[in-house]
Amino acid sequence: MRATLASAVGVACTAALALPLTPGQGAIAAPHTATPHTAPASAALPGSTQSLPLSPLARPVASPDRANVEPEYGVAARKVRPFSLVGVVWDDARADLHGQVQVRARAAGTDRWSGWQDVETHSDDAPDLDADDRRAGRVRGATAPLWVGDSDGVQLRIRPHARPAPDHPHAPTDRHAAGPLPSGLRLELVHPGDPQPATTATTAGPADPATKVGPADGPAAQSGDLDGGLDGDQDGDLDGDQSGDAADPTEPQAPDQPDQPDQPDQPDQPDQPDQPDQSEAEATTDNLVLDQTRSAAADLVLPAETAEQAEAQREGKRRYLAPRPRIILRKGWSADERLRERRLGYTRTVKAAFVHHSATGNNYRCAQAPSVIRSIYRYHVKSSGWRDLGYNFLVDKCGNIYEGRAGGPGKPVLGAHTLGFNSNSTGIAVLGTYSRSTPPRAAVRAVAKLTAWKLGLHGRNPAGSTYLVSGGSNKYRKGVTVRLKVISGHRDGFTTDCPGTQLYRQLGAARYVAAKLQGR
Repeated sequence: MRATLASAVGVACTAALALPLTPGQGAIAAPHTATPHTAPASAALPGSTQSLPLSPLARPVASPDRANVEPEYGVAARKVRPFSLVGVVWDDARADLHGQVQVRARAAGTDRWSGWQDVETHSDDAPDLDADDRRAGRVRGATAPLWVGDSDGVQLRIRPHARPAPDHPHAPTDRHAAGPLPSGLRLELVHPGDPQPATTATTAGPADPATKVGPADGPAAQSGDLDGGLDGDQDGDLDGDQSGDAADPTEPQAPDQPDQPDQPDQPDQPDQPDQPDQSEAEATTDNLVLDQTRSAAADLVLPAETAEQAEAQREGKRRYLAPRPRIILRKGWSADERLRERRLGYTRTVKAAFVHHSATGNNYRCAQAPSVIRSIYRYHVKSSGWRDLGYNFLVDKCGNIYEGRAGGPGKPVLGAHTLGFNSNSTGIAVLGTYSRSTPPRAAVRAVAKLTAWKLGLHGRNPAGSTYLVSGGSNKYRKGVTVRLKVISGHRDGFTTDCPGTQLYRQLGAARYVAAKLQGR
């Protein structure tokens, strides 16, 4: 998510296109040597992916100080099968896409088209350069995915960045400057599929009297002050569901000796998060796992621990364990385990947590978050060629926490989230785009609770610093030892806008709260 790109644009648009839409419209030759590609369809897999080749749209007029002006590529407005998330992929994962990618979508069953929205072009949420994914040769270059909601029409355009002539004063001198568009460009349209029926989980007993109605950080949980206190949360009653067994973490390594933490920035007061849609019938796991008034089956939700449960586990190097927050497991958001590789990957320990924004946009309700995650999962695996979902955890705008990459929430699972620093770290993505929008308080607090617990399993101080060895990125060459904060933003390890300026400003508060939750 490169800093030079905006997260979303609100360009005015007419209610409908004047041109008639037909399924075959716009399907002309792909750029360069690309050939049409359709992702394999299988009735056994929930969800679907449509893959459309991009073609030239218009050739701009060259000027005396511009050379090698490329035409715009894209997909003309057309009707397609239903989808909810879009992204662009290309053949060479090492190539950068130097251009502005914009898309608009038509709401399903209507004539209403959205305005043009920017799609972030980046290659930094990815497996490390020496990861098994890359050695297998299946990883593709990809933009960030963008959630557009239920749609059945799409239009895409890519405007290449103009390249100055070689003798021009502003001619590019580095690999990140403007260059030709990569080959094999395709538009990916992802439908998340339907969630699992909730019939297997509706036999759970009545809700714990201590549970709270609404999102994971409801009014009672939000009494804690992100600016400097945890009033009302010292007893560990953060999520409401107080039952459950502890996760099975690996034996943590001895913690690094952290430097004195910096003073956290004081965050602005963010907007209140959207409330989950409680009016929807509880017919699926999506609705069940988001309803905090009910107990969920053990394979759907890992319930929160009490402070007493965490205290009972504190001994020796693990004396700073924090209570585990409520975590919606992969089955809880209806992950289809047939999509990913069966083999699991682990790293030695967890020395740092990298915070991201998903850059998928903020146009979703919390009740849709499981569908957004299923779409990202499918995009990472089927479109980008990764082994599994890249992030270790995800957090929605209401503060619900979700298990990401498979392997166990309490274990040091090797993710694909921060190119160059996936080893000995964990990656947390807040669903949304926070370059300009302020992240909801509940989401920031969920990040604090999750990092307090996860880092505590490995003896790490959330307010401290640590050292990681770079696997190679655009900021640190391979083999360099880098000093990083234990809770870092993606931009600390890679030159990128991620996790967005507004979310990055909140990390100081998250560090403070996480350390307090550990009893420091």
